[in-house]
Amino acid sequence: MTVLAGLIAKHFGPVLGGLFLAFPAIFPAGATLLDRDQREKKRRAGIAATQRGRLAVALDARGAAMGAVAMGVFALFVWRELPTHPAVGVLACAVGLWMAVAAAIWRLRRLHVYFSRR
Repeated sequence: MTVLAGLIAKHFGPVLGGLFLAFPAIFPAGATLLDRDQREKKRRAGIAATQRGRLAVALDARGAAMGAVAMGVFALFVWRELPTHPAVGVLACAVGLWMAVAAAIWRLRRLHVYFSRR
């Protein structure tokens, strides 16, 4: 998967390739380890573990998707503001914006769950 991201970067440039580089290198490995860890915990407890690992990975994937949206906002802000403003200020504002967007997405998810149960 990382090789594929490298090929995208080579063909379309580092801007687009960079978007794909972190996800394939980290998320699948993390999902595999999380699934294995959950199955192992259940096995040690003597419980058949067919769903727990999948549910944990699904929750992790949801968080990764939310973080990716917030990171996209971060990247867009930096891309637009860096040419005309000092780098330290732009990056500091971008980090704050990323945190605010991630928190807002998390809060909206919780509100959605709350209102869908009513």
